[in-house]
Amino acid sequence: MEITQSSNEDVEAILALYDEATALQASKGMTQWPKIDRSLIETEVDEGRQWKMMEQGQIVCVWVVAFEDSQIWGERKDEPSLFIHRIANHPLHRGQGFVGKIVHWAKALCSMEHIRFIRLDTVGYNEGLIRMYTGHGFTALEPIVLADPSGLPSHYRDGEVYLFEIDLQQRFE
Repeated sequence: MEITQSSNEDVEAILALYDEATALQASKGMTQWPKIDRSLIETEVDEGRQWKMMEQGQIVCVWVVAFEDSQIWGERKDEPSLFIHRIANHPLHRGQGFVGKIVHWAKALCSMEHIRFIRLDTVGYNEGLIRMYTGHGFTALEPIVLADPSGLPSHYRDGEVYLFEIDLQQRFE
């Protein structure tokens, strides 16, 4: 298993994984991601924020990172954080603990950069995701309704946003 930044050559595969994830969300009656735009992926790749997990030469998981997320995290926005967005697994590789591997990777990155929190969110109540995230060390915070979701993907208008974080402070004390 290898984790590296995505490249421009990966854009088609990344878009396909996001389409597969959206189809899975639809099949389970969950809040769905909007169609992910190619230019967004290209920008994230150019900025070095789009990551991939490779196994035997195949992309098995992708995600995006950010170091600020003020619209979603509000008053917590100024705390040093790594935000993880849009985790999508290859359909033939689901259930293989990729979130745990991402958390392990994120902890190492945060340690090097002295970042206190690993954070992520999901829109709409999803018991399976909540169980998975908390099972990998995230604390579930109180759900919120965004005061102003303008500029965010359309699914952020669909209800409560569930926030999760891992506080790494004890590692720096």
